[in-house]
Amino acid sequence: MSDHDDEHDHDDEHDHTHGHEHGEPGTHEHHHHDVESLGVAVVTVSSSRTLDDDAAGDSIVATLEEAGHELATRELVGDDYDTVQSVIHNLVGRDDVDTLVTTGGTGVTPDDVTVEAAEQLFVKELPGFGELFRQRSYEEVGTMVVATRATAGIAEWTPVFCLPGSENAASLGAELVVDTAGHLSGLASRDEEEDQEEDEE
Repeated sequence: MSDHDDEHDHDDEHDHTHGHEHGEPGTHEHHHHDVESLGVAVVTVSSSRTLDDDAAGDSIVATLEEAGHELATRELVGDDYDTVQSVIHNLVGRDDVDTLVTTGGTGVTPDDVTVEAAEQLFVKELPGFGELFRQRSYEEVGTMVVATRATAGIAEWTPVFCLPGSENAASLGAELVVDTAGHLSGLASRDEEEDQEEDEE
């Protein structure tokens, strides 16, 4: 059960990857390829919760909707590697999903498998997200921040953010998603278009 994450979940918070044309950290200015309204899939990874008892997921959805994004779908899956990977794979392939956010399964217990399942699908990793997330979390939880493995990457040209399962950490992580997802989605879709153009030549 991913809720072991709750013990460490305050260890995850924010990340800033707004930046220059090539996705480097820097300015908060919007660029022509930023996506201002995203379709977001939210996936809670837990064997003990239900969608009616999912404060972390509720917090993520609320933060994203307040920022003007739309909830494309919301799902809850158990702490099973194959199931988590299959759900992520299916969702990033959907036309209505521009960004995917998971919550839960980023800790260090044997059944925390979200990171492993997601990373196998990444065509590009975004290590800066987890680094900043842990930096922000350090202010709150100190050295226990080492217990979280929050991460992000691009799968099927779709940004994927893996956040912890506690409400506090998920809320902080969602703020970082809001700060970065539009820019990352714009860059990723631009890469996809360039690849398609190369295939047609």
